[in-house]
Amino acid sequence: MNDLWQPGRDEALTRIEPLAVRVRPASLDEVVGQQHLLARGKLLRRMVDADAISSLILHGPPGTGKTTLAEVIAKSTNRRFVRENAASVGVKRIREIIDDAERVLGQNGKRTILFLDEIHRFSKSQQDVLLRDVERGLITLIGATTENPLFAVNSALISRSTLFRLESLSEEETKEVIRRAITHRRGYTDLTIQIEDEALDVWALKSEGDARRALTALEVAVRSSVGDQDQGDLQITKQLAEDSIQQKIASYGADGHYDAISAMIKSIRGSDPDAAMYWIARMLDAGEDPRFIARRLAILASEDVGNADPRAVVIAQSCWDLVERIGMPEARITIAQCATYLACAPKSNAAYVAIDAALDDVRKDRVLPVPVYLRDKNTSPIAQSGSDGSAQRVSEHEGEKYEYSHNAADQLSGQDYLGVPKRYYEPKDIGAERVLRQYLDLARARKRAGE
Repeated sequence: MNDLWQPGRDEALTRIEPLAVRVRPASLDEVVGQQHLLARGKLLRRMVDADAISSLILHGPPGTGKTTLAEVIAKSTNRRFVRENAASVGVKRIREIIDDAERVLGQNGKRTILFLDEIHRFSKSQQDVLLRDVERGLITLIGATTENPLFAVNSALISRSTLFRLESLSEEETKEVIRRAITHRRGYTDLTIQIEDEALDVWALKSEGDARRALTALEVAVRSSVGDQDQGDLQITKQLAEDSIQQKIASYGADGHYDAISAMIKSIRGSDPDAAMYWIARMLDAGEDPRFIARRLAILASEDVGNADPRAVVIAQSCWDLVERIGMPEARITIAQCATYLACAPKSNAAYVAIDAALDDVRKDRVLPVPVYLRDKNTSPIAQSGSDGSAQRVSEHEGEKYEYSHNAADQLSGQDYLGVPKRYYEPKDIGAERVLRQYLDLARARKRAGE
């Protein structure tokens, strides 16, 4: 039975749609940005052009066009499009979608794309109902998430999907989105809008690559200036643009958490305190736990500075303790002091490389026995000798004895403490490790002389 009131309801809903919805692209060629996926010859573009779309997961920051791209894919491949939110769709609704997809396929041969927003919230029970029909091709699943799918999305969905990351728009791409919106047939057709270049700059900067945020700002500027008439002329100035978007919001989702800390670590490792300060400021401004930053600095002090500056790990430990004690906002100063010191310190990963190489040998090769003369005197039969009772301990095996290093003139006995010729630690010729290297060269020379 036909619903006589449905056309009126549809028209009313269309009138209140936000600008970002009204001006969505209708084809791949209209999509701004994401050329690493949509340029000619790129994988996603080839899949759409060949109508070879399988299940996809689109992930990336907000406002990068995940929903838009899913709709465009459906139009480009002439498939029926059903949109749901994974957090709210129930098993009953999933079964209805499957039944409808089968009916439509039987009637006109048209396949169905199910778009699930926030797919990281898709439960196992929901997934169990859907996956069989996804695998047999009845439904093509496209998921969207701002989270990193490798961490947040169920592994069964990951294994059945192709992952594509969407990137935030550049400032120029954001400006292009705004320019297209003011001339779009569903934008403001009866209103002549002029936007100052400085106003475009404000929106491009403060939207942080989020096209939806930029278009919302444009809509606020228009509506607050001319109301609902959409007629006449409008000049959008820098001040009007600033008023319409207010405070810049830092983009910092789950990926931002890992990416920003990675950038900080690599900046310090590369001895760039200025870059390190920026990434730390980015994290703190986004509300990152300062204790997490301090913990990473402590790890970095041993991993990347090491014995090139042994004070680094002490400074990092003190930083961590102080951050725990004083909290924000004062902790930012302590973090900055530690990070700049680590960035300017000489770098060596020799200790890090040494322990990993030794662990690799322990795990892969036969475990070496402790030489008898190095064993604890309470666990092996050893005869004591020497005036102080500890200077020499003679084993019962071939007259081997432990040489007490403090009795040597330069505290280097030349003793073999492993039993096989192996080197793990190779100090670098930099910072304090230069001195360690000189001492170690002498110790190793003494050992070779005693062999």
